[in-house]
Amino acid sequence: MALRDITPPESAGPPPHPPGTFAGAPPLSAEDRGRLLAGAHHDPHSLLGAHPVPGGIAVRALRPYAHAVRVVIDGVRTYLSSEGDGLFAGVIPLDAIPDYTLLVSYEDADLEIHDPYRFLPALGDLDLHLIREGRHEQLWKALGAEPMVHQGVAGTRFTVWAPNAQGVRVVGDFGCWDGTAFPMRSLGSSGVWELFLPGVGEGARYKFEITSRHGHRLLKADPMARQAEVPPATASVVTVSHHEWGDAEWMARRGDTPVHEAPFSVYEVHLPSWKPGLTYRQLAEELPAYVRDLGFTHVEFMPVSQHPFSGSWGYQVTGFYAPTARLGGPDDLKHLIDSLHRAGIGVIMDWVPAHFPKDDWALARFDGEPLYEPGDWRRAEHPDWGTYEFDYGRREVRNFLVANAVYWCEEFHVDGLRVDAVASMLYLDYSRDSGQWSPNVFGGREDLDAVAFLQEMNATVYRRAPGVVTIAEESTAWDGVTRPTDGGGLGFGLKWNMGWMHDSLGYMAKEPVHRKYHHNEMTFSMVYAYSENYVLPISHDEVVHGKQALVSKMPGDWWQRRANHRAYLGFMWAHPGKQLLFMGQEFAQGGEWSEPHGPDWWLLDPAYGAEPDHRGVRDLVRDLNTLYRGTPALWQRDSDPAGFQWVKGDAAEDNVFAFLRLAADGTPLLSVSHLSPVVRHDYCLGAPGDIPAWQEVLNTDAAAYGGGGVVNPDPVKAEPAPYDGRPATLRLTLPPLATIWLKPV
Repeated sequence: MALRDITPPESAGPPPHPPGTFAGAPPLSAEDRGRLLAGAHHDPHSLLGAHPVPGGIAVRALRPYAHAVRVVIDGVRTYLSSEGDGLFAGVIPLDAIPDYTLLVSYEDADLEIHDPYRFLPALGDLDLHLIREGRHEQLWKALGAEPMVHQGVAGTRFTVWAPNAQGVRVVGDFGCWDGTAFPMRSLGSSGVWELFLPGVGEGARYKFEITSRHGHRLLKADPMARQAEVPPATASVVTVSHHEWGDAEWMARRGDTPVHEAPFSVYEVHLPSWKPGLTYRQLAEELPAYVRDLGFTHVEFMPVSQHPFSGSWGYQVTGFYAPTARLGGPDDLKHLIDSLHRAGIGVIMDWVPAHFPKDDWALARFDGEPLYEPGDWRRAEHPDWGTYEFDYGRREVRNFLVANAVYWCEEFHVDGLRVDAVASMLYLDYSRDSGQWSPNVFGGREDLDAVAFLQEMNATVYRRAPGVVTIAEESTAWDGVTRPTDGGGLGFGLKWNMGWMHDSLGYMAKEPVHRKYHHNEMTFSMVYAYSENYVLPISHDEVVHGKQALVSKMPGDWWQRRANHRAYLGFMWAHPGKQLLFMGQEFAQGGEWSEPHGPDWWLLDPAYGAEPDHRGVRDLVRDLNTLYRGTPALWQRDSDPAGFQWVKGDAAEDNVFAFLRLAADGTPLLSVSHLSPVVRHDYCLGAPGDIPAWQEVLNTDAAAYGGGGVVNPDPVKAEPAPYDGRPATLRLTLPPLATIWLKPV
């Protein structure tokens, strides 16, 4: 039906209102009017929209800057009276609320819209109950911006948790960044505010304008936003996923073998600087092929959540549910993960629930009060990073984080979460002096709320996402990090072995002549190797901030540094535990990692005068991974002391470390690391009596890797003479500064 204006018939006499105008509606009280216009009303739907009144149905609209507003019913347009300040109202002489739209006239356009205030809440009672209880495991489907069809109309439901606010409004590019027309309603004791905006859809940019209990007005990005603007812009973006996953086979089988009994070799990547300038989709064309060629089982992304400052490398998160927009949108990241899965590579994501930055447009004092952070300043401030800590004792905050962990696993198919800075969460006195912290209820220094949060997070993730592993970056001797939660542990699958990293790098930095005095630094890790399920990390933290690249930590001339580097990798891959190596270290980059320009890829390119030794180290890493994956002795019993035996652990004068790794069926691999710069001929080692000969399968001194080529080319026969307490003897040639692996012939 065509739209047409109506005017009262001439026979009706002089109209009580201007032509084509409904009778005026009952006026708002001064208090309601003032709170509504100030964005401080908890229930704008009771004032706006359509409501029965004596004489008909009152319709009131809040449309700042509009010249006129007309109600459209069955194609008939009738003016509402102006009440000033952008309010328009009138009484329709009907018995029931009709279907209607609003025709809003501005200086340069007429817009016909659905009235947001005629819609029922678009969030259900069950969602609100779970939010109140802190048990909504898919919180991102209840809070944030959700495009949907509601009461037959397409639009977006906006919801936000702000329990201390007087009022909340939606602001966005769909309203010229003026939120006056879009006040939200409070959904009771849940602390959630809600508004369904018809006609707003994918790609719209928005924020929440919050009026605090003290009357201050705050403009905040959505904590639950699933997409954000490219920094330095800070708005949230309404998004809908269109990605169709192609990794069903990977997802179905990734949990077939427990991770601590499977090969697990990780390539750590900072996506923005791996090859600077590449988007998620461009990375998908190069990264899977590179990682697969080198034989790593997994990649680990340094944090990909939205963060405002690139120099934080992602560890200062402002958008916990939004991938960083610097490299593309959420579907672009899904495409990258999908491509890695289809290449047979798992994806670990760094996750940062320990703290968040103080940017005034993000989580900090979100509704004008401490909300995500504790109210006690002694617990709110993180002393090391100038950030806030989360209030793990508040159930809604705990829910926000637990659901976030689930979100990345379910929505992005990540195969693991490496949880950053766990130690800073576990201890109330972490980096604090006396008087800067208060003990727990038992008088101890443990943060019992953080412990409960980590246990809940791990238990929930393992229940909801089979095959996913959680990994703790935990640097203390906290007992039970990888013990199941039902046994009182934190429930992680793996833990970074920071002790091994610190001790072994300290040993390797010594000149070989001095290493005998530090021999125990390489053997001590076996004292506690089975206290947890460990990852051996050579991460980004070890190759920045003046710590030097891995090869540059080594002593001696350039040849010796490269040899030490290769020997160390051979020792690391044979040692009990999983492996992690940061990008650039796989080809012995000599310079520290720099976030602006990333790895020195030119070192691998002969066109730029690259030396072949860098390609040799890369080839060694490829062979290490290939042998590792094909040798169950190196991973099948990582958490079983019966999978390891020292052959020679006390040869300090020789700088030799020799040990056996044993598969579940007893098949051994012998690893021998010789960390002196001399050749040792006829070096004797004890050996099992039931293996007649051993074949060298890896030698880090091989010429192909840039070494001197001192190898054991022929099978080494075991002599039936006891040695080192074993029934047989092996006589080996030990190359200088090298690790060799041998298998039974």
